[in-house]
Amino acid sequence: MRRSLVVAAALGASVVSVVPCLAEGTGVGQASAIDAVIDDAIAGRRIVGAVVLVAYRGHVVYRRAAGYADRERGVAMRDNTIFRFASLSKPLVSAAAMRLVEERKIGLDDPVTRWLPSFQPRLPDGSVPTITIRQLLTHTAGLSYGFAEPDDGPYRKAGVSDGLDDPGVSLDENLRRIASVPLSYAPGQRWAYSMSLDVLGAALASATGKPLPQVVQQQITGPLWMNDTGFHARSASRLATPYQDGAPEPVRMASEAAVPVGGGVLRYTPERALDAHAYPSGGAGMVGTAPDFMRFLLAIRAGGGSVLKPQTVAQMMRDQVGTAAQTQGPGWGFGYGWAVLDDPALVPTPQAKGTIQWGGAYGHTWFFDPVNDIAVVALTNTAVEGMSGEFPRELRDAVYRAFAAGPGAGAGASPASASAR
Repeated sequence: MRRSLVVAAALGASVVSVVPCLAEGTGVGQASAIDAVIDDAIAGRRIVGAVVLVAYRGHVVYRRAAGYADRERGVAMRDNTIFRFASLSKPLVSAAAMRLVEERKIGLDDPVTRWLPSFQPRLPDGSVPTITIRQLLTHTAGLSYGFAEPDDGPYRKAGVSDGLDDPGVSLDENLRRIASVPLSYAPGQRWAYSMSLDVLGAALASATGKPLPQVVQQQITGPLWMNDTGFHARSASRLATPYQDGAPEPVRMASEAAVPVGGGVLRYTPERALDAHAYPSGGAGMVGTAPDFMRFLLAIRAGGGSVLKPQTVAQMMRDQVGTAAQTQGPGWGFGYGWAVLDDPALVPTPQAKGTIQWGGAYGHTWFFDPVNDIAVVALTNTAVEGMSGEFPRELRDAVYRAFAAGPGAGAGASPASASAR
């Protein structure tokens, strides 16, 4: 997997676990495989805590909080624990942008300079290309991420914040720093994970004359009653303590943390989530709960619910960049806000063609498979195992064994995606 993408409690009786909540018609046997994956990850000291929700055919059929929100203080994880979303922010900001497109307040092919006149990064030859809203949404704008570069890379040298750290830098200053670095490629020429959602967030604020948090609240989180989701945590007591991978167990993050990922390093300032003055990073700055994010996914499943038109959601779920981008490995392209699985035959997954998914650098994963009609939200407080370790893959496979062939299928059920290929 490309470098830019590779972005536990004690053993035995000391593992805290909330008994899973099962929907009517969901058997204990179906839940047991999912329970086992969560229990093994916590007992094996790979993750500290997690909140996992599974929806099948539009209904939440599995819901569990397990492990610790704060291991050292003995605070159990709860299903209303607030997490630092990191890149779970991106789908929400992308959805807000698409709603503004529906309202004709912005256009996908608008040049970014219409809304941010001073944002004019250059190509290596000194020319200034046009960057569009569409290219920001699809990470094809020529931008990059500091964590994907070595320590002496251009974004690091320019002091660009990835939106996870440096709460003291302003959005205007971060945009200036981004624009001071030559583009990695001509806009539209290829895909590279990047700071583009931070730039998009600034454009949305300019286009509406409102701060980005207000835009997202009015367009998406408010109508969906995602009351615990925003750009800073109002309740420190409910905020999960972040941990990073370590041996023999995950290590509590320091006030300034660095976590190797792929060939780069993710830099975190966890207290940013409590700083109301930190700039609202459209790519990494939000906080929220697992139930809130599941509300969003179920709205997407319903064709947009109260926030988007069905044709807009269909456009968002369509691959816009091609599988050559390998946004989650072979077979994966990218839509507006998430990766899109185009060719399941190229990757060992039970997910069907059209599945959308992404993750978050504090230790999160989610996906929605419209063929099998399964949605999963798995938020952990352990970076990066919860995002790109064995846990999310083991959880995914357990969910398909339990539900892909329908309630009562049990372990070993064949996913519908097998016939969909």
